[in-house]
This record gives sequence, C-alpha cells and structure tokens, in this order.
Amino acid sequence: MAMVLQIGMDEVLKLQEKGDEQAYQDFKDKFKPKKTTDDCYTPENVYNVIAEWVASEYNLDRADFVRPFYPGESYQDREYPAGCVVVDNPPFSILAEIIMWYAERGIRFFLFGPGLTIFSARRADVTYICTGASITYANGAEVCTSFVTNLDTCRARTAPDLYRLIEAENDKNVYGSKAHPPKYEFPDCVVTAAILQRWSKHGISYRLEKDDCVRISALDSMKEVGKAIFGGGYLLSEEAAKTRAEAEKQAVAIAARGGVRELWTISDRERRIADRLGNQRQGAADHAEAGPETWRG
Repeated sequence: MAMVLQIGMDEVLKLQEKGDEQAYQDFKDKFKPKKTTDDCYTPENVYNVIAEWVASEYNLDRADFVRPFYPGESYQDREYPAGCVVVDNPPFSILAEIIMWYAERGIRFFLFGPGLTIFSARRADVTYICTGASITYANGAEVCTSFVTNLDTCRARTAPDLYRLIEAENDKNVYGSKAHPPKYEFPDCVVTAAILQRWSKHGISYRLEKDDCVRISALDSMKEVGKAIFGGGYLLSEEAAKTRAEAEKQAVAIAARGGVRELWTISDRERRIADRLGNQRQGAADHAEAGPETWRG
C-alpha cells in the first residue's frame, strides 16, 4: 500500500514540476467518486411537484406516500403500512427487481426510472409514464427520467403536464438566479451560431459563403433598446437569405416530426401478431354487444 501511495505522489510531483495543469487535473479526477444513476437523490422541489401530480392524477393522499430508498439501507427492511404508496427514486440498476418485489406483495408504487430504457423494467404488470424529463439530481448527474407504476390501467402513456412541471422546477435548480442567454427570433437575413447548431442537430446541410454575409453584433432595432445577439451573427445577402429560409423550413418540419429518425419496418411474423391482437379486440367487442344469450347461439 505504501508503495502505491509513493508511486502516486511521484506522479503528482512530476506533473506539478512540468506545470501541466490539465494533466494534473485529469490525474486528480481519476480519484473522484463517479456519478451513477444509483446515487441520484431527487431535489426536494422536483420531488414535490411529482408527488403532487401523482396525488392529483390518482386521487391519493400524500400522507400515504412513503420513500424507502436511502443510502446504506434496504428497501426490503422498511415498514409498508396498509394502503401506502411508494413514490420514490430507486436505484436504477435494480429497478426490475424492486418492481417485482412490490408487485408480489401488493404494494402500490410510482417509481422513477431511466427514460430511454424504461420499458426494460417489464417483470410485472405495470404502466410506463414516458415523460423523458431532464432532472439534474443532487449529485450533479443529469438523467432523462420517466416513471413506472401500478396505479394506472394502460400499458404506456404520456404526461405532458407532468413533463412541464418537472422541467420548470429543474430549470430553477440549474439556472437559479444566474443569467442565461435570452431566446430571440430573427428575420431570414440573419443567422447565428445557435441556428446553425440546431440545423446540424436536425441533419440539415448548409453553407454560408464569405461573400454573402457580414458580421454583426446586433440589429439596429436591438441597439435602440440596448439588446444584442448573444455571440454575434451574420447579416445575409438576399440570395443567402432565401437559402436560409428554406433551411429553416426544413428544420421546422423535422422538429415537428420529433427530429431525424430512421424508419424501421415490421416483419410478416410481427404483422400476423398485430392482426391477431386486433381480431381479439374486435371479438371481445362483438361479444359484449351481442350479450351472453345471443353469444351462446
């Protein structure tokens, strides 16, 4: 152990002697605790809006909510009073195991989960609430978050109102009172770095030639009220403005579709399964409409 420490100190001294600040910082970072989704403790204001939404959506009393997930403690050893509801953020790595444990004991739950892989927690009859809200947890980890519950009746659903509530509270935590760039819209004859970055995200190819633009820090109308373009921009020629307008039109259309996507098709086998599901639903509807006497023929 002493030998390992000595080697580490020798490396630190060499880096300091060279004046290599970045390499020294990288060396120190190796020993920092890594942020994982199992250490994501929810900021209180974010938890509160989620809990209020759950109480309102499912007509529940928040006094019945329990939070069994604490560092160093086992959720299985906690007491679960009759009628309680677990509304909490569990370790994501064992989410499927936790869901099954609650389901087997008839305990109601509304659990946080990783947005992109929320469907992976499929070991019980549950509903997935797919918000995909970005939450910056107490340890600084930013996680796309959705939810899984046995309080609902469908298989999967969206919750736009819950998404907006979470995003608003999360923004308070991330930005606080710090100033951040305002969002402006510009005419077709102006382009900014933010606009081009958005187009890249949406897969749009665009080139602005040097002879078609001039650098500006603000439009005259902005200067009159003491405003400026954050990071600056470019004033475009008439022809370049037409190209810019077409690119923006494409970006809006792609954004409306939810971004650039790769289209996958289903196989004949999967189509037959889907057809059977439809036939089963129609058969059940016909049965209900006909009534038991008519159904027996």
